[in-house]
Amino acid sequence: MALWQGRSHTRPSGGRFRPHRAKRPFETGAERQETTIGPHRQKFARTRGCNRKVRLLKAETANVIDPKTKTTVKTPVLEVLENAANPHYVRRNIITKGAVIKTEKGPARVTSRPGQHGIINAILLER
Repeated sequence: MALWQGRSHTRPSGGRFRPHRAKRPFETGAERQETTIGPHRQKFARTRGCNRKVRLLKAETANVIDPKTKTTVKTPVLEVLENAANPHYVRRNIITKGAVIKTEKGPARVTSRPGQHGIINAILLER
């Protein structure tokens, strides 16, 4: 089912907007792509203006930044520890921005948007 991102049919006061035209294809949104842990898999989505978004479907590694030493290391992702977007994402190992993942370096918070950027960047947490 397509998601419609056009203007609402109701005014802030509760009155109705009378649409002057029908819905347009550029007003539709895309379904959410949930990144899970597994062998690397991605797909490309065409955006407006013939640009591309990389949809990361599965990932095994993450670029983890250590704030103390200011170094970045590519480490395997072991599991998802917590996810503020949805508590059920932890059980399903779904990675979104703001999720805390367990890596070999320690717990790290995801700073990128894997479903939009196609990569997992994270910053190491001090615990």
